Amino acid sequence: MSECLSIVMPAYNEEATLKTVVEKVLTVPHLLEVVIVNDCSRDATGKVAEELARLHSNVKVLHHPKNRGKTEALKTGFANTRGDIVVVQDADLEYDPSDIGEVIAPILAGEADVVYGSRFLVRRAARALYFYHYLANKGLTFLSNLFTNINLTDVETGYKAFRGDIIREMRITSRGFGFEIEVTAKVAKLRCRMYEVPISYYGRTYEEGKKIGPKDAVAAVWYIVKFNLFSNLEKSYRLLPTMPRLPSMDASPKGYTGPVKRDDTLPNLRSTSRVPREKVERVALDR
Repeated sequence: MSECLSIVMPAYNEEATLKTVVEKVLTVPHLLEVVIVNDCSRDATGKVAEELARLHSNVKVLHHPKNRGKTEALKTGFANTRGDIVVVQDADLEYDPSDIGEVIAPILAGEADVVYGSRFLVRRAARALYFYHYLANKGLTFLSNLFTNINLTDVETGYKAFRGDIIREMRITSRGFGFEIEVTAKVAKLRCRMYEVPISYYGRTYEEGKKIGPKDAVAAVWYIVKFNLFSNLEKSYRLLPTMPRLPSMDASPKGYTGPVKRDDTLPNLRSTSRVPREKVERVALDR
């Protein structure tokens, strides 16, 4: 399989972990590029990123002149990717890059368009931390599922993999940590093939640099309502990505009247081996 994977890494004040994470990411199979977006860090994150780019030709660094939040950093990163598959990797050490191979496997096998790495699907190595965060995660996932009619187990996961054309064509308008909710709602509108796979999770305490807080949970509830009820498919994508024709699915989702890619082919992502069924779970979309 050729190099087809773009990894987008938003970074804000992550000088202590950035080098370690990037070195791990560089060992991921099928890697095409790593796009680091320094969101106007106040520490030496930018300098560390530039040094990594100098040492590795497949590392690219982009800088925001002012702090704009994680979602804006991701938007900048997505717009500068070239890969057939795009994965989000946080610049801290909460998510293990060795899991990326399993996260992208269903897309490589031609069985999925979007894959979420779930911290709850099958319990793997996971640091025991804040119970209230766990409850908030479960509550937001449940509420999101009510609106999308998709049976996800972890909507707020940091590991999300997309076909490159899907995420690059998506219009993303939320702020802060709103990306997780917005992208889930808009992927659901596309009615593409979604999977979840189990991943490890090594959470941080606030003293160690964790940034998400109660205000972000409140904002997430509003985003669930906003992007599921007040954002239609035409507003969600600049150009509608081509979807594989399934018995119950047309190439153009119902109600869409905007532009569609003219070609009838999908990126050539199918690998020679299929994904082990015990490693992956198809997310149901019951329309």
